[in-house]
Amino acid sequence: MRASTFRRLLNLWPPFLVNAIRLQSLSDDYTEAKVVLRLRPWNRNYVKSQFGGNLFAMVDPFWMLLAMHQLGRDYYVWDKAGAIDFVAPGYEDVYAHFKLEASVVDELRTAAAGGEKVLRWFETEVTTASGQLIARVRKQLYVRLKPKAR
Repeated sequence: MRASTFRRLLNLWPPFLVNAIRLQSLSDDYTEAKVVLRLRPWNRNYVKSQFGGNLFAMVDPFWMLLAMHQLGRDYYVWDKAGAIDFVAPGYEDVYAHFKLEASVVDELRTAAAGGEKVLRWFETEVTTASGQLIARVRKQLYVRLKPKAR
């Protein structure tokens, strides 16, 4: 699927649409994505800052999606684990940037070549427009070459 079409569809996905999460950009080769979480009255927590669940949701699928599209259909790619460190309250819109380098994709392919499962951690920072760190998120991916491709 073309990245522009995928971006539009993901922005209509109810968990993102309702919570003011937008995929701002997605490179044509699925190497890079930029996401924004707009602060709205319906997605604030009790103290009027960004709700922690939405901070995690805004970054949740992107390492997996980038890896899936770059590795191709011969690989299983799943989220295995995740962790978030809340650094500061977010009282404004927040942003996350993902960049999956070709060298990392090559490492995943090489490690999975024999059919073994590969576990790899990826990190993302959630920041304000001015660069203030709001949260650090770690996601672990599971990658494995499908049996028919071994």
